[in-house]
Amino acid sequence: MTQVVLAGVLGVLFTIGTYLVLRRDVVRVVWGISIISQSANVYLVTMGGFEHLAPILSGHGGGAETTDPLVQALVLTAIVIGFGTTALALVLTYRVYEEHGTIDMYELGGSR
Repeated sequence: MTQVVLAGVLGVLFTIGTYLVLRRDVVRVVWGISIISQSANVYLVTMGGFEHLAPILSGHGGGAETTDPLVQALVLTAIVIGFGTTALALVLTYRVYEEHGTIDMYELGGSR
């Protein structure tokens, strides 16, 4: 049941991200890309599986099955890189606004 709920949430997140990417405002495009990348991270964690709950082996010899920590490490790295990329894109958007006075893509491109 948990995977069905996560699949629905992922669908909603990808839909919201796609909707925002298709807008004319540059800031909304940046946020849309950020939402899509975070939903891809949730997808990776979901595909990592939930059947084994212990992330590391117990020192007491409990015999619990372990999950693969590689998925969590990759997602953590992707979150940090995504945060830096989003911050850079927002700073560049601010510079575009300072130079041109607008962040509307049609006005920046010169066509309507």
